[in-house]
Amino acid sequence: MINVTKSYLPDLEEYTNYLKGIWERVHLTNDGPLLRELEGKMKEFLGVKHLKFCTNGTVVLQMALKALDITKEVITTPFSYVATTNALLWEGCTPVFADIRPDDFCIDPGKIESLITENTQAIMATHVYGNACRIEQIQAIAEKHNLKVIYDAAHTFGSSYNGRSILSYGDVSTCSFHATKVFHTVEGGCIVTDDDALAEKLHFYRSFGHRNDDYYSIGINAKNSEFHAAMGLCVLPKVPHLIAARKQVFSWYDDRLNFERITRPTLTSGVDYNYAYYPVVFDSEATLLRVSDALKAQEIVPRRYFYPSLNTLPFSIGHEPCPVSEDVSLRVLCLPLYPDLPEEDVDRIAAIVNEAVAVITEPV
Repeated sequence: MINVTKSYLPDLEEYTNYLKGIWERVHLTNDGPLLRELEGKMKEFLGVKHLKFCTNGTVVLQMALKALDITKEVITTPFSYVATTNALLWEGCTPVFADIRPDDFCIDPGKIESLITENTQAIMATHVYGNACRIEQIQAIAEKHNLKVIYDAAHTFGSSYNGRSILSYGDVSTCSFHATKVFHTVEGGCIVTDDDALAEKLHFYRSFGHRNDDYYSIGINAKNSEFHAAMGLCVLPKVPHLIAARKQVFSWYDDRLNFERITRPTLTSGVDYNYAYYPVVFDSEATLLRVSDALKAQEIVPRRYFYPSLNTLPFSIGHEPCPVSEDVSLRVLCLPLYPDLPEEDVDRIAAIVNEAVAVITEPV
């Protein structure tokens, strides 16, 4: 079985060495020494001022909304994982969907301004597949209309834009460290900001709003454990190697796929990419389904990242038409991509894809 991704696991002895320290200290969670060490090393790796390591990439979106006092309308993307919209709905906000660009699938800044009302408080955009949004245009709109900018940067660890980590942009950026990501802690996520006061607020939000027996604010349990931090400490030094290995697999696909019949989203100028995903776009949903079925018949599992377009979710508040997102979401498929995917498997996957897209369906 070849899955769309495969989690990197460090040497077991390296991980168990951290576990021995946990056993000796009997400090399992609650802002432990490994968590603090990981936070420090991630801040250094990313070049960011404040970073809070939390339980997952969804709760940090909720924390961002709460910390910025966002309760009304938020202009957001329909092309993302459902967590982006769910966080807004969970916090009682109203998602207002702006369509995406047809080239990179990130939110289209040209569609944002006409959606701004007196109730708009923020823009929540996703850096799709680890590729940067049009950051300067979004920031200019936000400053003009006094809006906050929250980036769902779940895919971006290791990607940079104009020499800075993509996580360093916006009022707040969040990331996921789920086991499927380029950098992972099994389960986990982080929230990043340059604002000192906001960082202090997020610190308390992460841990019930108190420090020892002194209470300062509301809060939830978004703490992560020493066991997850230990995994992060093992994986973090390997990230440059993992990205290089992913880049190699990426280039094998580029060399083998028939781009006369399929396309890929374009990379934003100025991005140093982390090769988080390998999305391909077909001419129709029928072709996508034919390709997917052909791969699954050979025990190869691609994924429809992202489907459906989030503005069409039955439980969403807003159903603004987003024709680009609605169209792309029907036709995009992510092929297997992970550091140790063998070249012969890429050969086989590409051959199956090329053969399936070459089938010409006669009109009825």
